[in-house]
Formats: sequence, structure tokens, C-alpha cells
Amino acid sequence: AATLVTAGVFLLIRCSYLFELAPTTLCVVTIVGALTAFFASTVGLVQNDLKRVIAYSTCSQLGYMVFICGLSNYSIGLFHLANHAFFKALLFLSAGSIIHGLADEQDLRKMGGLIGSFPITSVKILIGSVALTGIPFFTGFYSKDVILEIAFSTYNKFGLFAYTLGCLAAGCTSFYS
Repeated sequence: AATLVTAGVFLLIRCSYLFELAPTTLCVVTIVGALTAFFASTVGLVQNDLKRVIAYSTCSQLGYMVFICGLSNYSIGLFHLANHAFFKALLFLSAGSIIHGLADEQDLRKMGGLIGSFPITSVKILIGSVALTGIPFFTGFYSKDVILEIAFSTYNKFGLFAYTLGCLAAGCTSFYS
């Protein structure tokens, strides 16, 4: 399923020459991407299932990729797509390790203090979460920061809208990671 979702962003990038001929469509893509980034991150805040939190986080990151494509910066969208693939794979594999180690328990309310039971996995989740939140010197920082910079420096209402919702989504991501 994740392959099909990222294929949509890749299709946006591959069809960039068509989107550049339709400025109104680019505005719609920007708005939809920014709303996706924000709403998916807010839904991720209230999830109790470990895999669902990671899945909604993926939807939020895909919103970033879509809105930066709507702002005609396709290479940055591809850069974030590649970065996202690596830290999200780390998070999903680590989550699978924890779920398997806890006898298929996925409820976050029943987890806690796992660093003693899963020390290596806990470090890997910490690395993936730090990259996801965009802490400096990790991969997520370089792609997410440039996305927000470009959205802020695009001097129109769509860029400002995307920047505002992107910053709010980044705050939510930092909270649930």
C-alpha cells in the first residue's frame, strides 16, 4: 500500500511539465497537500495503535511532498520522498520488532518502559523519530526545512497557506513522535 501512495507523488513529479501549463491546478495541488499534511498529523495525534500513528505520519509527510510539488519545486519533493523512505522504513521495522516482541500488542497505552526490554530497537526508534521531526543534522531536517523555507519565500497566499499548515503539521509530528 505504501508503494502506491508514494507512486502518486512520483507521478506528480513525472508529470511536472503538464502541471506547469496549468497554474490553477498547481494552486489546488498546493492546497490539497498542505491540508493533507496538517489533517493527517492531527489524526496521528489521537491514534492509540503504533502502526496507525506511523501510517498517519506517512500521510502527513506525503502532504509535504505534494504541496512542494504544487509550488513547482519537484526536485525537493523527490528529495523528501527519498529521505522519508529511509527514516520511515527504520520506524516501521522497529515497530514490527516491538510488536513481535510484545506478542502482537499494538496498543500504545499498554507500552512503556521498553528501553530495558528493547535497547537496540529503542535507539533505532529514537533515530527515526528525530529524523522525522526534522532535528538539525538528521535527514528529515534538510528536506523538511527546505520545504518550509520555499513555502515561506513563495510570496503568494498559497505559499503562506502551505507554510502555516506545514509548520503546524511539523509541531504535531514533533509531539507524536
